[in-house]
Amino acid sequence: MEPAMSKGSGRDVSDCSADQWVRNTRLFRRWECMKQEIQLHKWYESEKAGHDIGWERACVDWMIRFGHHHPEDSIP
Repeated sequence: MEPAMSKGSGRDVSDCSADQWVRNTRLFRRWECMKQEIQLHKWYESEKAGHDIGWERACVDWMIRFGHHHPEDSIP
């Protein structure tokens, strides 16, 4: 018996439910929130510098400046 495939994606339905489970974890939601904040920080810092500072520099700078202030309880 072949596994059920999700419509149009060619992926196993159990893969989709696993993806959904991962997306609902607190860790994943926290990472998504941090990623958005880092992208915004990258934009601000790139504007100040007059050029794209890059993801790695923005990420390290954000972690040094704001990472320890990131509230754990603000993530639903």
